[in-house]
Amino acid sequence: MSQSDITKWHSDDGHFRRQQSTFRDFITKDGEFAPEKGRYHLYVSYACPWAHRTLIFRELKGLQDLIDVSVVSPHLGQDGWPFASADEYPGAGTDPLYDSKHVKDLYLRVSPNYTGRFTVPVLWDKKTQTIVNNESSEIIRIFNTAFNDLIPADKQKLDYYPEDLRKEIDELNSWVYDAVNNGVYKSGFASTQEAYEAAVKPLFEALDKLESILTGKEYLIGNRLTEADVRLYTTIVRFDPVYHGHFKCNLGSIRHDYPAINKWLKNLYWKNAAFKDTTNFDHIKTHYYWSHTQINPKRIVPLGPKIDIEPLN
Repeated sequence: MSQSDITKWHSDDGHFRRQQSTFRDFITKDGEFAPEKGRYHLYVSYACPWAHRTLIFRELKGLQDLIDVSVVSPHLGQDGWPFASADEYPGAGTDPLYDSKHVKDLYLRVSPNYTGRFTVPVLWDKKTQTIVNNESSEIIRIFNTAFNDLIPADKQKLDYYPEDLRKEIDELNSWVYDAVNNGVYKSGFASTQEAYEAAVKPLFEALDKLESILTGKEYLIGNRLTEADVRLYTTIVRFDPVYHGHFKCNLGSIRHDYPAINKWLKNLYWKNAAFKDTTNFDHIKTHYYWSHTQINPKRIVPLGPKIDIEPLN
């Protein structure tokens, strides 16, 4: 079994179970990893919804000049995520630090005996040559505040995890993660009918709940953009192009069955460059349909939907 094979993360009962991230350090003024311009490097895939979160936050907070980015090829194979040096693909780049061929090379550089998954995103420290964090939910909170002293005042003021909304954000994140963000994977990677139905039904119940929450609203919580919107967006923007067909999440589509969610999605994509500029539908569709050969053994990438995301009007 390849360590890159995400579909093996289930037990004999056919249920998909995601492994926990391993590197969980933070960037703090008085800690081992201090906020410094040019010290950190972010490794991502445009295809991965978890990595996508960090790209959005990097743009929202204006961290582009502080933190460099490397993008891998969408072709996740036996050796995991490849850089362009191993698999040339439009939009993919090389590793400027070590000329790594695959993301796994970075993990093994840090820990030669590492036995976990070689996942993205990876927040890398150039100074100590190690991985700071590979958990997307923590990286976005690092980006939210850790570099505030190094960015313009208007960006400092942007807080996507404000104190007064944290309880509400955490509560929503919790059930959205389980039923939606991870629910699409639990549906798509289920290996029994029972496991599939046990995942896909709660997924659409959660979408029904989100439809109710977003009816008449522009954002999920507090009438303002928060991390809850970012975390949901990266799943919903992939839903119709990938999850609806590839992961058998076809009890409904966003554009045809969830008008409030669809309006929320389109507003974020078309009105905020941090969302649109980091969304690469080619990488997204190519990755899922090419990489999951147990679901799509011939690696045929569908041409549709005819429009990846609908226009505002």
